[in-house]
This record gives sequence, C-alpha cells and structure tokens, in this order.
Amino acid sequence: MTPSPVPPSPATASPVPPSPATASPMTASPMTADSLTGKRRIAFAAFVVGDDDVPGLLTLLRSLALSNPGVCEDFVVLHGGPGLPAASAARIHALHPRVELRPAGTGPRGDAFRTGDYATVIRDYATVIRDYATVIRDYDTVIVLDPRTVVRGDLGALLRLREGAVAFTPGDTFVIQRDHAETDPEPGGEAPIGDSQDDRSAYELSDAELHAAYLALNGTPHHDLIVHYGTPHVARTGDVETARRVALAHIGAGEFQEAADLLGSVRIPVNEAWPHEVFGHALMSLSRYEEAEAQLLLATAAPKRAATAFARLAQIAWIHGDDTTAQRHAMSGLSADPTHRGARQMQRRTTGASAGLPNPREGAAEDQLAHVAYYMPQQGNAGDKLLPESVRLTFGPDTGPRRWHSIHAHRLFDEAALERVNARRGLVIGGGGLFIPDTAPNGNSAWQWNVPDALLDRIDVPVMVYAVGFNAFDGQSYRRERFNASLRRLVERSAFFGLRNHGSIEKVRALLPADLHEKVRFQPCPTTVTRQLVDGWTDPAHRENTILVNAAYDRAGLRFGHDYGHFLAELAKAIRALGGHAEVKCVAHSVDDERIAFDLRREHGISLPVIPMYDSGNDEIRDLYARTKLVIGMRGHAGMIPFGCGTPIISLISHPKMAYFLSDIERPEWGVSVHDKNLGAVLTERALGLLDDHAASVADVHGRQRELWKVTQANAAELRAILGTTAQTPEGRTA
Repeated sequence: MTPSPVPPSPATASPVPPSPATASPMTASPMTADSLTGKRRIAFAAFVVGDDDVPGLLTLLRSLALSNPGVCEDFVVLHGGPGLPAASAARIHALHPRVELRPAGTGPRGDAFRTGDYATVIRDYATVIRDYATVIRDYDTVIVLDPRTVVRGDLGALLRLREGAVAFTPGDTFVIQRDHAETDPEPGGEAPIGDSQDDRSAYELSDAELHAAYLALNGTPHHDLIVHYGTPHVARTGDVETARRVALAHIGAGEFQEAADLLGSVRIPVNEAWPHEVFGHALMSLSRYEEAEAQLLLATAAPKRAATAFARLAQIAWIHGDDTTAQRHAMSGLSADPTHRGARQMQRRTTGASAGLPNPREGAAEDQLAHVAYYMPQQGNAGDKLLPESVRLTFGPDTGPRRWHSIHAHRLFDEAALERVNARRGLVIGGGGLFIPDTAPNGNSAWQWNVPDALLDRIDVPVMVYAVGFNAFDGQSYRRERFNASLRRLVERSAFFGLRNHGSIEKVRALLPADLHEKVRFQPCPTTVTRQLVDGWTDPAHRENTILVNAAYDRAGLRFGHDYGHFLAELAKAIRALGGHAEVKCVAHSVDDERIAFDLRREHGISLPVIPMYDSGNDEIRDLYARTKLVIGMRGHAGMIPFGCGTPIISLISHPKMAYFLSDIERPEWGVSVHDKNLGAVLTERALGLLDDHAASVADVHGRQRELWKVTQANAAELRAILGTTAQTPEGRTA
C-alpha cells in the first residue's frame, strides 16, 4: 500500500533564506541550517500510554531497523503520564540511537492520545492535527507508527513524501496533511506494516540477537545504526570484521578517533589486510603517521588491498615532503592496480619532483609573501584551482614565484616550513573552505592546514587569514576540542582574520571567546570580484546563448538526504523548459560532477553536452563563465566565479555556504533549495526572469559586485598597513 501524494502545506513549504531587506547581514538573526538549505526534517513517531506498551514499541523498533537497515531518522516517542521509568527509557534508547521521549501533554490533547485507539484517533482528522501536528511541529514529514504493529517492508516511498504526517494502523494507511481539511485513506494493496502474531514473533529478539541479525544483513547500513549496534557487538565478541565495518562507518563520518579506538581494541591477525588498511587510514587522519605506516605496510601484502594501502603510504610520504618516496609508493600501487585513482593521483602529483625537474625560480625571500592554500593537482576541482591566484591578485598583479612562496595546506607544517615562512614578509592563509574536517584530515589542527600548535605559535611574521569559509555540512561531525583550540590560536596570532561570508563569521565567533569576536571580519571570496582584479579585463561584447548547469556529488547523503530522485526529476523538468530558450550544457568542476549528465540521460532521456572544466586553466575558466548567459550551479564556486565574471547565477542550494553568499549580496531569490517541492517550476520561472531582460540582470550583478569590491578595497588598505607597504592593490574598474 503506497500513500498518495498530499497537497503542499504552507506551514512547511521549503524555505528560502530571508531577505536582508529588514536586517543587514551583519545584524540579521542567526538562521538554522534547515532554513538555509531547505532540507526536510523527517521523523518517525509512536505513542505509548505507559510502561505496559513499551514491549510493543521495542518490537516495532527492532522491525524498523531490520527491514530498513539504511534508514535512521529521528524517532519521537510520545508518552502519557509524568514519564516512563528509567529502565524502560534505557531499553528504548538501546534499540535506536535517535530516540527522543516527549510527554503527550495534558488535557484534551493528552486524553486523545491516552485512548490508545489509533484507528479512532487517526480517523478523527481534527484530533490528529491538534495532537500529532501540535506536539511534533519541528518536522516536515512525520511517519506515525502503531506499537501494535511491526515494519516488514521498505519505507522509502514514505520517506520521499514532501510534507505532512503518514499514519499506519492495523489494516489501513492514511496520509494526513497539516492545515488541510481531509484525510486520504488508501484501501487495497499491501502495506509495509504487519500486525499479526507471526509478524511480531520474528522480531522478539534480545539485544545481542538484534545486533547480530542487523550486522548479517546485505546492503549499505546506516552509519548511526551500524555504530549503535556494532560497537557493543565488538565489545562483546571481539569480532575483527565487524570492527572494520564500524570503523569504516566512523571514517566516513569524519570520526577518526572513534575508528582508531575501536580497531585498537581488537586483535587484528597479521594476514587480515583490510582491517589493517582501515586502521592505517584512521591513524594517518589523526597525524599518527608512524603507527599508520606500520598498519598500511601490513595491508600491502594482500593483492586486493595493496593499491589502496600503497596510495595512502604515498600520501603520508608526500605530507612529509618526501616526493621521491611518495612516487615509489604510488608506482607500487599502480603495479597492483593500474586503474587505482588514488595511486594515479599521487603518481601525477609527484612526477616532476621525482624526475629531478627544477622548481620555479623564486624571488628574494624578503620580497615575498608565503601563501598557505589548497593547490589543486591535475584534474582537480576547478574552483579550488582558481582560488590561490585570485587571492594573490588582491595583493597585486604579480601572482607568480617572484612575489609568492607556496605552502600546500595539506603538507605537514614542520621546522623547515616555519623557517621559510619566517624569512618572508608575511603569511597569507586562504581562501576557500579550509575549515572543514574531512578534506585531508589531520590530528594537528582538525581543519585543512596541517599545522601543529607549537609551530603556529612560533610564526613571527604577520599572519593574514583571507576569505576562508566554515565549510562543514549540516550534521557533519568534527573533532570540536582540537579544532576549537587550533582556531582560537589562529585568531589570536592573526593580524587580519577575514571570512568569506557572514554565515561563517557567525559560526566561528560562536566557537571563540567574546574578546576575539571583533577580530573576525568579512572578506568576500576574491573570485566574486574577478572583473575588478584581472588586469585588462573587458566584459564580452557578445555572449553565447547557453545556460550552464552544475551539480555536486561529494557527501551526497548530506546534500540530498532522501530527495535525490525528486531533485533529478524536477531539474529535468526545468532543463526541458529552458531548452527552448537557450542551449543547456553541463559544466563539471570535478570528474564526479559529470554524474548529473549520466543520471539525466538514464532516468529522464535528456542528453547534455559536458564541459570538463576540471581540465581547464584559470583563464579558460573565467572566459567560459564570462561568455555564457546564465549559470545554474550547486558548487559554491559554480556561483561565485560566474558572478565575479559578471554573469547572472541561480544557486542550487544543498549547502549553507551558498545561502550565506546570496544573503551577503541581498539576493536570496537567486537560490532555490534542491529539496524544494516545486523546484522545477521555481527554477524555470527564476531563470526565465533573469534571461528575459538579460542586460538588466547583468547590471544587477555588477551592482552587487561593487558592494563586495568596496569591502575588499577597505581591507586591502588595512593589509597594506599591516605589511608596511605603499604598494597598491588593483584599483578595480567601474561596471
């Protein structure tokens, strides 16, 4: 039995970031991550009258985990009376990692729940709206389950419902929508819910039996569930394979310490290569490099794990500045598997050094600035490739080695690097989303720059953090204590600390003591003012009649949740509609971005030309974005770079940073959430609005850009004072 779609609810419509018309970005009240990205909040719910109903609830929770092993949403348990006994609450929490116990309330609302007669309660629409929708108003989609039933099938269709409450009772399914005047019963078909004794008996299990049954299932488990069930199973049994699987789930969530602790608690046989490789991955992510090397060398003995292990060994060598050893490990990895992507990347990254090719001739140290940045390798992310040059342009037109000494953020900042930095005029750090925990993770700082505290403290030239972003996704974990300590040290040491949007400013200030808040200021990403920075820039006299579309797939679960199918279908509608006005092309900032073209063709029969921007140089990237009419992009720099080149944009918001940017330029309408239930129609309407009077749209972009340039110029004057120089940064150009 599949519930039918329900009408949209005004109360739960996908939000658009509030317009700054009534409050400037500096003074606006904080926005939640959900309100920024429009990501749906989903929960299961059930009601128990008292302790006698707990056994039924426990059986329901077991059935939910075993029938839907890849699903773990919040589970709200409403209860009558003053509360459940502590022992019962503990038993409930032991079966689900995201349970919240809430009182059902008193008076008529509580009385309605305490009847325990779900069929009566659910048929009474007014009661449901008054009770479930009043008690549980902090979710967009609520699936109400009866503790007298068990889940025996896939609930994916229900999780994809746009808003409202779905209620299951024995025998019938009703879809209930807040703020609408009717329920929608669906007789016939087979519901993924059972209520017979045979259905229930299959899930009458002890905790240990549940853990073992869950771990024996095929398919991809949910991170929260495999950790919740696998951790006690490992403690009880010492099973190495389960420890490896749970550790891998921890690593996927950026929980490297937890992964290392778990694998360190079991005895891994010498010939078990995969657990050694995962253990090595966790240890290197904590900067425990010697221990990691020992584990990874053991893993190289197994042909199936050798390529990955050698690629990680190459990465460790590269982190320590040993390109020759890194090249040797990378070649060993390619010998084991010539198609291994990680080994190939490390081989390419270190080819010049191992071949003895000379480094570019640098200028005198006293004339240079040191620059910590993420220097993108071949076929890397196009936005990150352009960033270092864009940052340098804000300090002057010479962006080469005569004026700049490059320091890769992901390499260990050691004594030799400290000596080189202290010989320069100053140190620039940025730009980009360096404050993110799982891109090149390390235990020294817990963000992208691999710098130990002791060496950071010994930098004695001016430190300038420039246009950096707090880039963590909604729900992404990180080592808060280590990150906070490193962040505080960095702010204390900095002569200038500029973040690229006000959302990042709020996030970072919240982690700092009050006396450091004023040091954190706004510095837009320099890619947003490209027209002012590039010497000799001229706006195109003629634009191609094209629309470029970009989608991103890193951390796809955090971007899309359960809504990827919806996003793809709605985007297909928009592309078909827009195709009558301009040629639509896919622009891939990284190789993985090409997936959108494959998925659109496979699922919706739409073929798009693909532009592999990851192979382009900086001038090509800027030229391409300057000559198109509109860019619809999901990556941050798929919005900021074209905007900086004077091209109208619409952002597909799957990460708070793009909503932050649109708020800063006071154009929230230039974004639409990937979760928006009317994404196709909204995207089409906004795109056509920008295209219909394109000259006015371009002029609006230029006007917004001028405001960011004013901030950049004011900061440039302060930076000149810090560096004690009268050298002028580019004066910019009038739009």
